[in-house]
Amino acid sequence: MRVQTRFSASHGNIELKDRTILVAELDLNVEAFQRVLGEADDVSFRSFLIGGTVRAELVNIPGMSDRQEIDNNVLRPLMQSRDVVCNDLQSVKMRLLPVISVDEATTVEECAKQLIKGNPVLLIDGCTCALLLGLAQWDKRNVEEPQTETSLRGPREGFTESISTNLSQLRRRIQSIKLQVKSHRIGSYTGTEVCIAYIDGLAKSSLLHEVQSRLERIDIDSVLETGYIEELTEDNPYSPFPQQQFTERVDVAVASLLEGRVVLLVDGTPDVLIVPATLATLLQAADDYYNRTVYSSFLRFLRYWTLILSMILPAVYVAILNFHHEMVPGKLLVSIASAREEIPFPTFLEVMMMQLAFEVLREAGLRLPRQIGSAVTIVGALVVGEAAVSAGLVSAPIVIIIAFTGIAGFTAPHYSIEFAIRLLRLPLIILGGTLGMLGVMFGVIAIATHLCMLRSYGVPFLSPFAPFVPNEMMDTAIRAPRWKMSRRPGFSKLQNRHRLARGQKPGPGRGGGN
Repeated sequence: MRVQTRFSASHGNIELKDRTILVAELDLNVEAFQRVLGEADDVSFRSFLIGGTVRAELVNIPGMSDRQEIDNNVLRPLMQSRDVVCNDLQSVKMRLLPVISVDEATTVEECAKQLIKGNPVLLIDGCTCALLLGLAQWDKRNVEEPQTETSLRGPREGFTESISTNLSQLRRRIQSIKLQVKSHRIGSYTGTEVCIAYIDGLAKSSLLHEVQSRLERIDIDSVLETGYIEELTEDNPYSPFPQQQFTERVDVAVASLLEGRVVLLVDGTPDVLIVPATLATLLQAADDYYNRTVYSSFLRFLRYWTLILSMILPAVYVAILNFHHEMVPGKLLVSIASAREEIPFPTFLEVMMMQLAFEVLREAGLRLPRQIGSAVTIVGALVVGEAAVSAGLVSAPIVIIIAFTGIAGFTAPHYSIEFAIRLLRLPLIILGGTLGMLGVMFGVIAIATHLCMLRSYGVPFLSPFAPFVPNEMMDTAIRAPRWKMSRRPGFSKLQNRHRLARGQKPGPGRGGGN
């Protein structure tokens, strides 16, 4: 009973050229299993007798199956049975196995697929079918607060590496049958489960079709994180700006689903992808919706301006000192000139050196162990900055500029957008140092043009700023009161845009009181 196997990246499954059909002889079935699995020493073969008479073999992978359930609900009732025809599969399923999920398989191929997912396989002598027991279980991390998306107010629950746990968290928040989940298997070796979650009636059918078509065309041997999916499905792979939003927060994913967007979950990672993404959504924080509207609007407005300053401030500083001294007030110019009197490097080189040093310190702090990473970053910045100024290598204003731009970049709620700002800062400095303010303006215009052309699953990245949609401006640079945000954004279907009834504005006499 020879078995030939090959791997197909298109389907992400093991395919058999000559399928091995299970036969009535147990030894031949076990031999076929061992041939297909190869030298897999972590697979356990347990021989026992059902009712003391019929031979059986339980195949499982220890550590991926519930050992207690196997002992109590599989081996014990089967071995102690006396009054059932033991080689009758229906009798075994209905009367001997108190297991919720029990399926049948007729080929070794089907059994192998379930085995590597953690589900034990039961082979019985005299039966041409195997029983697949839904007892997969493995160690997983508990639900915790996300470390990269902290909030002062709101839920503290985050996604984990288990896709079943993540889906259950979405189900618990959205208790509606309209929440739909479609599963895909991607990766010829990993067979990673990728789920598309959306709310039927809110998400556009065109968006769902686009998401599914992009996933189905992926042909790869492994998917280990959402970054694989993001890189293989984005609209413009060479853009520094992220075109898909990722988050570990359950409340953010739920809010996105209720807006008509689609959430992609990948087994083995706590990050989920949200599509489509726009610049406005990437600059929204969870706290914005849990705090008062005036406070949230102020923070959003501040966030937009600090990110702009973080991108252009070093370039403007270099351009002004090199080409446009007349733009600086006299006293300030004298102060800067006195600070640069002993500096041997030109302003452009000085800024580039400090910018690169800041990036090195930040990267070092991320890669070091958490206990010493923050200390090294802070102490390193202080020591390097103070030593450089004392040695006369850089001026004090440069240290202030670089420190401010670095801190301002941290105001971005999603660090993927902050990465884009950091990347664009360097070419803008080069343009400012070579062409002055004209070069900075050219760079800003080029960035704005690129943003206007950028799309995320067909949705303009600058929407609703460009193209301008007045009805959707209430949840962009400012957050309007909740009773005014009665319409969902353009991600949702036209016939289901209203999410809030009229007359919800609070005030005296509106709550039924005296």
